[in-house]
Amino acid sequence: MTDYEKTNRAAWNEFAEDYQAENAAQIMPQAFTGELCWGTWHIPEAQLQVLGDVGGKDVLELGSGAAQMSMALSRHGARAIGLDLSESQLAIARRLMRETGITIPIVQGSGERTPFVNESFDVVFSDYGALFWADPNLTVPEVARLLRPGGLLAFTNYSPISTIATPYDAEHSQERFVNDYFGIHTVPLSDGTISFQLPYGEWTQLFRRCGLFVEELIEPRPDENTSSTYADAEDLRWSRRWPWECIWRVRKPDERARGKDEKRHSSPSG
Repeated sequence: MTDYEKTNRAAWNEFAEDYQAENAAQIMPQAFTGELCWGTWHIPEAQLQVLGDVGGKDVLELGSGAAQMSMALSRHGARAIGLDLSESQLAIARRLMRETGITIPIVQGSGERTPFVNESFDVVFSDYGALFWADPNLTVPEVARLLRPGGLLAFTNYSPISTIATPYDAEHSQERFVNDYFGIHTVPLSDGTISFQLPYGEWTQLFRRCGLFVEELIEPRPDENTSSTYADAEDLRWSRRWPWECIWRVRKPDERARGKDEKRHSSPSG
């Protein structure tokens, strides 16, 4: 493992139980009810339509934690698999599966180097998972390898705007930029872990190099009465003015479907 993977793995093994307990009200119901929600502000999938219909699809949660979202998708007919670097998080996932009666495969591993064969999945997704905790220059090519033609990558990360407005040793974003925008990559967090970020242009260039195209960039704006176990009233006020986080929807082209469509719509030869 890389040094940052060792750091993040050790940290998550240490505070996994506390994290799950502190945020249980927000993340645990997903495993029991199937109501999928996204990001800091817990905005429902039914509102955002990030993944759409997952019934019958092979889905990988990259950086699954205790795999609550994968269990929710399983309730909607997905063949979901959770992958996470932390054995403590996966131990909680196994315990949760016993409680819910929902059983899904879970794998310990890095989002930068997964054990799956090429074109194994219809959907790869991450809600502050491996696309946040691992180097995107390695995770995005790996996802491109894993996706089938027409497959979807969807992931949540902080907005680059909030990243450059948040001092690395602080809990709250400021009303001015405090970090350089160009060149952002590793982002040390106040709890000692290491996250990753890119400028908007570098994200899109990376997707293009990997043969992917941006289908949509969602910048969720929470309602004024929204609450979160991850954030407080000061964060909410900031997020009502500027994008706190973003959800990327990135697609792998299906050249075979395009060819069939072009053939179907071509005029007959004389």
